[in-house]
Amino acid sequence: MSETLFLSAEAREKVGKGASRVLRRAGRIPAVIYGGNLEPIALHLEEKALVKALGTGHFFNSIVDLNVGGIVVRTLPKDVALHKVSDRPLHVDFLRVSATHAVHVKVPLLFINEEASPGIKRGGVLNIVAHELELVSIPEAIPNDITVDVTGLEIGDSIHMHDIKLPDGVRAITHESDATIATIVAPSALKSSEGDTAKD
Repeated sequence: MSETLFLSAEAREKVGKGASRVLRRAGRIPAVIYGGNLEPIALHLEEKALVKALGTGHFFNSIVDLNVGGIVVRTLPKDVALHKVSDRPLHVDFLRVSATHAVHVKVPLLFINEEASPGIKRGGVLNIVAHELELVSIPEAIPNDITVDVTGLEIGDSIHMHDIKLPDGVRAITHESDATIATIVAPSALKSSEGDTAKD
């Protein structure tokens, strides 16, 4: 399960581009909480704390508890606008979530045990077709990543969607159970040498 992140925030009295620029100069990042059939809340966060949360690598599939004036709002990050040149965060959108309401998230795939793949040992290359999966999950069950074990795979073997084990309370949005996730392919040098041999 993905860890819960905690951020402090303050309500924004003024909105608009001018007010947002003033906040950013003060080291604060404008944000909004929406969803849950409630009115949106305009707020701002400390930039340093937000950058640290972004640096976890799993910000977008983590529950973020926002403390807004002493009231904790459980959210899921949905979008971060970044400066085109500096990559500095400019604005954040958070979606309200409840413990029982399933949410859509994208979770990275983590490929393990490449050293235990005979195909890779022989020089094969792990060709990753999908780097992440789009999942539907209750907030408490959102995983940091989905582990894919390549132990025993030979050159030419593939991993398909139906080979992926998902945690309880989590399902993939795709219904194509035979969708390819990754394949062990022969290295280019081996392919070309086999092709040259075939020509003789």
